[in-house]
Amino acid sequence: MNMTPASPSHDKELVPRKLLFLTLGLMLASLALVTTARLTDAPLSALPDMNAPIAAERLIILHGEMNGRATVLDQHGAVITRLAPDAGGFIAGMERVLARVRTQQGLPHELPVRLIRFESGRLALTDPHTDWRAELIGFGRDNTAAFAKLLH
Repeated sequence: MNMTPASPSHDKELVPRKLLFLTLGLMLASLALVTTARLTDAPLSALPDMNAPIAAERLIILHGEMNGRATVLDQHGAVITRLAPDAGGFIAGMERVLARVRTQQGLPHELPVRLIRFESGRLALTDPHTDWRAELIGFGRDNTAAFAKLLH
């Protein structure tokens, strides 16, 4: 008497062959689209339109510290707000990103950036000295609100 359990049958396909070919086709189509876009320098059409009507804007200078403390100045150097580490973390983080971009391009960190609220309600932070920009809505409601307060 054989007491070993019967092994499962290997006759049955675990993944249908048709599904494998469809998946491979999807991967190749994606690769072809990305390759074509890179080789032809296709514009980044997924970015929001920067020529949309503007509801409010302000030139600001950001200063951030690694502990999250942040200071925001107007274009003339007057203090708009000083934020403690528990309230300024996102603004300090954005300043570090901007500082890195400017360092790579050999620019001083103290140049102002544009904070823009479009009529649609969208908020963007753009650097007129480089082509850097951040669409702030992608970072969550609280982080967007931290920058929206700077427009008043």
